[in-house]
Amino acid sequence: QVQLVESGGGLVQTGDSLKLSCAASGRTFSSYAMGWFRQAPGKVREFVAAISRVAGRTDVADSVKGRFTMSRDNARNTVHLQMTSLKPEDTAVYYCAADEGSGMFGTSVAPGDYEYWGQGTSVTVSS
Repeated sequence: QVQLVESGGGLVQTGDSLKLSCAASGRTFSSYAMGWFRQAPGKVREFVAAISRVAGRTDVADSVKGRFTMSRDNARNTVHLQMTSLKPEDTAVYYCAADEGSGMFGTSVAPGDYEYWGQGTSVTVSS
């Protein structure tokens, strides 16, 4: 299995940028497709971005397309979520997740496909 620890959250203003990181330990990192999800107070957890095991394919939610970019560094066992032009509606707890069932270039938008989750990092965007 794999352990995930997110970092980089904080309080920012509208229009600011923020970079989240997720450090993985345990089983071979390249065995997992990775995803970022977020959950705002009173709302269900929603997909933000995903990246395949081999960093050749990424998917990004329409709500953040053009503003958020996901990347991975298999040599350093990390994934990042670069967030730009932040809006108050981006306020949420952001979770990193690992999916061991995807193929080399597979990604998933469904939280249920991810077997491992981090504890989350909070992002607050003030207006």
